[in-house]
Amino acid sequence: MQYGKFITFEGIDGAGKSTHLAWLEHFLQDKGLEVVVTREPGGTALGEALRLLLLDHRQAMHPETEALLMFAARREHLDKVILPALERGAWVISDRFTDASFAYQGGGRGIALEKLEALEQWVQEAFSPDLTVYFDVPVVLGRERVQSTRATDRFEKETDLFFEHVRQAYLQRARQFPQRIRVVDGSQPLEAVKTAVAEVVENFWSDQADP
Repeated sequence: MQYGKFITFEGIDGAGKSTHLAWLEHFLQDKGLEVVVTREPGGTALGEALRLLLLDHRQAMHPETEALLMFAARREHLDKVILPALERGAWVISDRFTDASFAYQGGGRGIALEKLEALEQWVQEAFSPDLTVYFDVPVVLGRERVQSTRATDRFEKETDLFFEHVRQAYLQRARQFPQRIRVVDGSQPLEAVKTAVAEVVENFWSDQADP
């Protein structure tokens, strides 16, 4: 059986990535594929429990504690959900993965990249997504979207400067891994963003069908 593919959506809070997850799920299902949609932190019973802790604005924690909890949830996510699905040939779509740790805990919290790279190697070894779509939006726009749709969590309550550091860390990752990370302008009208995402995914699909 052919090994599945792993696609991740990334972006600051309010970037709009969640809006397009359902579209991608249906696109892949129309190709006759089994599709697993998941998220980070979360994806497993333990991961979802850690998510509640990590997002609780009443819960203060050291930045390194935060990073360790993120990677602990990720280890379970890989073991229980992602790797088994890929091994049976399913395609997995995740709302965030390790790029988010480099952006939020690295760029936002200021944790040394060497520490995050050590955790990445320990938890994932050489494993990484096959494709990452990064939705880039100005910080002010992302904040406006969040505040207009829901109560803010512990991360969403951070300052504009924090999110600018996160955004710049994402853009640096995109420059570092241009073959994997495709940048989509998430500030465009919804239909324009959808068209851009569709182009990225169609090209990726074509590459898999005709390597």
